[in-house]
Amino acid sequence: MRITFIVLSATAMLFTAFVISNKGRVGLIDAKKIEVRGIYGSPEPFWKKNLRLNELGVNAIFMHDASINESIMKRARAEGLKVFAEFATLNGKQYVVDHPEAWAIDKNGNKVEAATWFMGVCPTEPGFKKHRRDQLKTLLRKYDLDGVWMDYLHWHAQFEDPEPILPETCFCSHCINDFQSTTQIKVPDGSTREKAAWILNNHENKWRDWRCSVIAGWVRDFKKIVNEERPGALLGVYHCPWDDDEFNGARRKNLGLDYDSLKAIVDVFSPMVYHGRMRRSPEWVKKNIEWFSNRLKIKEGTFPKVWPIVQSYNDPEIIAAAEFEKVLRYGASAQATGVMMFTSNSVAEDDQKIETMKRVYTGWMKAK
Repeated sequence: MRITFIVLSATAMLFTAFVISNKGRVGLIDAKKIEVRGIYGSPEPFWKKNLRLNELGVNAIFMHDASINESIMKRARAEGLKVFAEFATLNGKQYVVDHPEAWAIDKNGNKVEAATWFMGVCPTEPGFKKHRRDQLKTLLRKYDLDGVWMDYLHWHAQFEDPEPILPETCFCSHCINDFQSTTQIKVPDGSTREKAAWILNNHENKWRDWRCSVIAGWVRDFKKIVNEERPGALLGVYHCPWDDDEFNGARRKNLGLDYDSLKAIVDVFSPMVYHGRMRRSPEWVKKNIEWFSNRLKIKEGTFPKVWPIVQSYNDPEIIAAAEFEKVLRYGASAQATGVMMFTSNSVAEDDQKIETMKRVYTGWMKAK
């Protein structure tokens, strides 16, 4: 039998080729095997439709830790699925209501307002740090998880909207004292507004570096707990997908996410490439993952790994099945070895998206 390979452009179909036989049959072959083919959210919407996830090509579930239960764990294992818990690290609206000492303070000395749905807790407040560490230990002792994904891992801000919310925080007494202790820089007495202005005018670079070190410290602490409580489990991070220059360098400057310091700690990076939510094109997903893989010099077969999370959720506009397929495939660009989608329910409720996911995921299973 004569076989001819015709490679499609990346824009048309990523990592695929048509196979045309002399009998005229056409099939689709994926040239890259993807090790993790995940869903984000509860698997129950699929199970309620009598669907087995492993038959759809899925081999991993990523879901909020509070939604995990023994029943889900049991069925997931029966279908050969890995289970990863999403852990809302620095998001805590109710926590700051109950513990006002943990409320983040802006450069004017005011308590920050919620950034749409996100209310960032001060990451240096001792009580909150202990609270989150204890929660993580309890979770890992209760369930035999394959890993934990830190979510909301940034200083108070909102990056998922087209126009991000980027306040200057946090200038509470905990943060200013920690900054002074870490850098040996003495901040003059005065009001919070005056202290914030003095820091930003005289030691902005040191301030930005310190804020990044605080976020890296959270990752380092979580990694230690995961290694102690569940040896072999992975520590992943859901994170802002901006490059180094977007919004005047706000990923590092405002969010406190420094890839160079995180690379040595994180097992898996999951860029949140929500193209629809951020009003980007599907092709942006491909460009972003290529940039990220190059930026971190990701190498096949080594850590850290890259498993992006792409958008299937219909917000603010409908994500059609064809567009969903594009971003799934674009998510597997460059050195990415895993992909998941947001959300499981948005796929389970749409038969076309179910078939799309099955076709893409099973194709990746068969790839060499």
